[in-house]
Amino acid sequence: MANLAVMVNGLPGNMGQEVARAVLRRGWTLVPWALTGEIVKEDSMELDGMEIGFLKPRDRDARIGEILMANPGLIAVDYTHPDAVNANAEFYVRHKIPFVMGTTGGDRAKLQELLASAGLACVVAPNMAKQIVGFQAMVDWASREFPDLFAGWKLQVRESHQKGKADTSGTAKAVVASMARWGLDASVEKIEKIREENAQMEFGVPETALKGHAFHTYSIDSADGSVHFEFRHNVCGRRIYAEGTCDAVAFLEGKLHSGENRLFTMFDVLREGRMG
Repeated sequence: MANLAVMVNGLPGNMGQEVARAVLRRGWTLVPWALTGEIVKEDSMELDGMEIGFLKPRDRDARIGEILMANPGLIAVDYTHPDAVNANAEFYVRHKIPFVMGTTGGDRAKLQELLASAGLACVVAPNMAKQIVGFQAMVDWASREFPDLFAGWKLQVRESHQKGKADTSGTAKAVVASMARWGLDASVEKIEKIREENAQMEFGVPETALKGHAFHTYSIDSADGSVHFEFRHNVCGRRIYAEGTCDAVAFLEGKLHSGENRLFTMFDVLREGRMG
């Protein structure tokens, strides 16, 4: 696996940079090209002494063939923009590029429909942090085992990410979808999205983590207010997501060798147990 070639798309974004450094820490080959948006003015960037060229939508189809030839077995990682989710997935399918997508947003129903019939090995998840995915799995299991457990109770969900995150947290959406089975009014529209820095610090985010964090609080109260449940997962920085993403890459590389070409989730990665 030392020669595994990984193309990190979404540079020069912060999450892309974090994943690129995690790829290098694992001794893998970081492909010196990255998909990025037309809005990015630069044509390349330097990352830890390495020059990485940018492929814009207008020229990526023409250039990707030579990159794939130079990097056999390439696996792509996608941390781009919510608006690019579906177009990027179509690009990967078109060129038969296995990929790990941590980008949230986009039309998820269309994404699922595309990948269900694509015959392409990929991992798609709204959260790549293993421990948080484990929490999601626990809530999902409990909501299926004990439906309507909190029927008649009230749910409040608040999430805070760096102000540059355009969409509502995909993790919060996934957890809320599970909590709805408990009989809670768990509509996505009621998730409170905190992006203003003063409000974030009041929510408990350290000032040093304002540019990179993920704080979530799920509060459940009885109708009369006499009982309160609260679930929290607060993350400062991005390293936990980068390392989980690399675990997903390692998982996907194994699936390619075994010929399993289908859509996987981080739940599948956790079940496999191949984690660094």
